[in-house]
Amino acid sequence: MTPTDFAFIAAFLKERSGLIITPDKTYLLEARLVPLGRKYNLAGLSALIDALKTGTQTKLADEVVDAMTTNETSFFRDKNPFDQLRKTIIPQMMELRGAAKSLRIWSAACSTGQEPYSLAMMLKDEFPALAAWKIDIVATDISPSVLDRAREGTYSTFEVQRGLPIQLLVRHFEQIGENWRIKPDLRRMIDFRAANLLADMSNLGLFDIVLCRNVLIYFDQPTKSRILEAISRRLTPHGALILGGAESVFGLSDRLGSFPGLRGVYCRGTPAVPSKSVAPLAPIRIAS
Repeated sequence: MTPTDFAFIAAFLKERSGLIITPDKTYLLEARLVPLGRKYNLAGLSALIDALKTGTQTKLADEVVDAMTTNETSFFRDKNPFDQLRKTIIPQMMELRGAAKSLRIWSAACSTGQEPYSLAMMLKDEFPALAAWKIDIVATDISPSVLDRAREGTYSTFEVQRGLPIQLLVRHFEQIGENWRIKPDLRRMIDFRAANLLADMSNLGLFDIVLCRNVLIYFDQPTKSRILEAISRRLTPHGALILGGAESVFGLSDRLGSFPGLRGVYCRGTPAVPSKSVAPLAPIRIAS
């Protein structure tokens, strides 16, 4: 690949998705994009880049971004955020939103859906009082292909064995051949939408809880700040933002501050302290 071709594809990916590709990742470009080029009868990476330069290959451009997006996820990924939700954040939101009986949660960069489905299972099983509430779980991703998989809600045995306790598998899935599919009542709880974190997200509305975990690590500092600024505008007053274990808002956003006592959780403004305890049912043990 020529330096000119690399500069073009790196700039293309950053503009479309915020993804930063450095010259040492040329092997990754070849591994993921050469097979895509064959689908379009393009002989090699240079031919694919030439096709992108014309600006007429809209579907190809979308698939290039799709192919380069990392989609690593699992059910109840990382135990700590779900413990924080279960023990502190959701009980607090239940008190704060008790009059309206409405709760909105956003799973940003949801990949193939394990995170929002994990949230739905937790809310349904451990917070029975929420059955009388209006619960909106919005799950977004830039990749059309992973959203199709998420909406389908079908997972392999390997995928359901990653972080999902057996009692939840039996309760919330039905076996279809060698695979497992989320039952319809749980699938109906999630609104999957295509969204780019670099685009205008005002149409999503406001959220009480936002999960944007292990996403910022792929972006440069200005892009991280831009995304956090946009997310902060989607948070209700006292709403909670949950980032990944290696991510932080410090030095990146003046609009978000620490959520007292919770590592990796941030808020817009000062969190309200509940006047009483709203306890969930005894928690289901989640595999580490």
